[in-house]
Amino acid sequence: MHVKSAHLSTDDFQIYLSGGSSFVLINYLQYNFRMATLEKIRSKSVMLIVVIGVALLAFIVGDALTNSRNLFGDTTTVAKIGGKKIDYTEYQRKREELNRQLEQLKQTNPQQYANFDAQMLAQMAVDQLIGERLLDDAVKNAGIESSPEQLRFFVLDNPINREDMSNIIQQLNASGFSVQTPAQAYEIIFNPGRNGMSEQQAKPFQNAWVAMEEQTKQLIKRQKYQQLVVGTVKANDLDKKALYNDYVATNNVSLAFRPYGAIDEKKYPVSDSEINAAYNEEKSYFKVNEPTKEVSFIAINIATSDADRAAAKELAQNTLKALNDSAANGLPANIKKEGVVMTRSNVRTSDLRNGPVKNFVSEAKAGEVSLVTENLRGFDIVKMGKRSYEVDSIQINIVQVAGEALPAKVASRLNSGLAIDSINTVFSADSVYAQKEQWIPLFAEDGPTGALAASQLDTLRQAGGKYVAIMNSPQGAVLAKVVKQNAPVEVVEFEEYNYQLNPSAKTVEDEMAKFEKYLEKNNTAELFTKNAAEAGYNVQTFQFTQSTPAVPRMAGYNQFFPDSRQVVRWAMIDGKPGQVSHIYESKDASAPMLYAVAVDAEYDEYVPTTNADVKNYLTNKVRRQKAGKDLVAEYQKGGKNLEAVAKAMGVEPRQLTEFRLGRGMGVNDAKVLGQIAGSKADKKLVVIPGEDGVYAFVVNGNVKADLPYNESNYEQQYFQLVNPNFDQMLRGGDKLVNKSYKFEGGE
Repeated sequence: MHVKSAHLSTDDFQIYLSGGSSFVLINYLQYNFRMATLEKIRSKSVMLIVVIGVALLAFIVGDALTNSRNLFGDTTTVAKIGGKKIDYTEYQRKREELNRQLEQLKQTNPQQYANFDAQMLAQMAVDQLIGERLLDDAVKNAGIESSPEQLRFFVLDNPINREDMSNIIQQLNASGFSVQTPAQAYEIIFNPGRNGMSEQQAKPFQNAWVAMEEQTKQLIKRQKYQQLVVGTVKANDLDKKALYNDYVATNNVSLAFRPYGAIDEKKYPVSDSEINAAYNEEKSYFKVNEPTKEVSFIAINIATSDADRAAAKELAQNTLKALNDSAANGLPANIKKEGVVMTRSNVRTSDLRNGPVKNFVSEAKAGEVSLVTENLRGFDIVKMGKRSYEVDSIQINIVQVAGEALPAKVASRLNSGLAIDSINTVFSADSVYAQKEQWIPLFAEDGPTGALAASQLDTLRQAGGKYVAIMNSPQGAVLAKVVKQNAPVEVVEFEEYNYQLNPSAKTVEDEMAKFEKYLEKNNTAELFTKNAAEAGYNVQTFQFTQSTPAVPRMAGYNQFFPDSRQVVRWAMIDGKPGQVSHIYESKDASAPMLYAVAVDAEYDEYVPTTNADVKNYLTNKVRRQKAGKDLVAEYQKGGKNLEAVAKAMGVEPRQLTEFRLGRGMGVNDAKVLGQIAGSKADKKLVVIPGEDGVYAFVVNGNVKADLPYNESNYEQQYFQLVNPNFDQMLRGGDKLVNKSYKFEGGE
């Protein structure tokens, strides 16, 4: 394989541009341009250099101020971890790569594409680049290499650098070389003379191939390292046996449980000192991995107004009137300007979906007009055209004949009785190619297929079952004859006039003005949240970090408010605790939205007890602990056996005959679960407070289930229990600094 370093030249333009390396190429060309320009500048006067220098300085300062970046700071670093940095050029290349993948997804899986939010791409780019950088460093430190045999396999036999390989193959085909496999591509590129390619043509392809090989080597090394790391998380015999023993060890347990329910806050008050003590016990739970800002967020869905709906109704009537006016020639310009869109259909009646359109056109006469739907989303008007009966598919024999004179001879023999199956016994297979009884669809679900032109159909139908030429050129002809055709089906032609009702510009402006007045009066974070409900606004609270792609619609889901990355950008760059943003817009005409956000607090290391969620969690925890102790004492007064304690609890005891560790069976507190599983069968009553309520139990017996030992099963279970975070292993204790929102996301 070829391992020499790739050198970019201007001949490589087409290959590298199509392969996603356009940014590298542009930099290269700009570098050459700058060198030539500097050479010219050196030959000019000192005054000219001074003028250019001043202009250049003004441009740089202006750019720095415009982008809110420190002129003398680290302005091109998008992200860094430890001493490793991701530069903007790398980031842009990765974004371009992800954009290409998204476009491919749009073509191959439209449904999945529709469910994907492009606002995630910025964070995906950072995550991938950081992961690759850390993995490459780990590979280098471990001294891992790829062998020539591995390189050959993963380039020619099982390509893992699919995108670059696909680009090379596509470019070869675009250049006139028929290539389907990597091996064929390699043969043409590195043996150009015997494959009709000049050395000059081959050079950019060779450079692209070498670059692809270098990238493949790195992918191989990454894969080998990952396999090694995964292999380190492996259960030994003791681990597997311990999991097996835990599973087969079963207890016969009598259990009573009483949940806490609502606990009287006055009876069990919680002090700040108790909250702080509980916080210190669980402080690691509240650690943040990135600088975090607590925010309150308002999103306004702008709905159509009464005036918008009234205008739509009037527009529907005006459209009906215009379509019923026989003297009119189509829709007037003023109606088109309002957004009424016309589409023509020529389809089989059987292909129409059940609904108002089909109901109308199935019975309507030519020229009839009907308002088939009118609702909050707009209206749909249909004007009926002609109704006819047409053949929707035909079966034909096709014969392709090369040359100028041969088609007439072939047609003559076929029309004299030569069977199509026998055509190559008379004429050379190099000159004649036959296809027997091919069905040609003339209509699809959305209308005529265009598989055969009207003139071709007429020629075939008028031929009376004879072979005729339906295509002619100096290079040859296509002969065909009709074998059979389907019975005619009903076909309808009609025009559909659709109007999508969206909030008008005035409605958006009115909602904007109302929101602006609210923000003028409520210009602090406290007021922003306090008075929202009274003004009719719903406030959501979020924790934004440097890695928040956009404002989430639902916690835990990759669904975001449209165009809301700009909101995160303001909060993370400019927003200070107590401040309120200006209004941001999502300008989708069909569903416009307005946003504003207030910064409530910011955290660098730990979320403090001043955070409402943290305080509530700790307060409830301490209150449950206090109530649990009292309830245990109260229930134990009822007696010294389980039945008496259960009666005091007001519950019925349950019998659990096969209680296992890790299989809760109604025990949701991990500590209680472990205590039951680890208890001897001494039939002693135990009453203990748990996280969710008070438990009373008696272990009546211990049994070891007679189950076979499956080594591979418990090895897999061990890996699932350990659940190693390989990304975190590579990051170690280093913090990620992510500034991608400075380069994207709006103003």
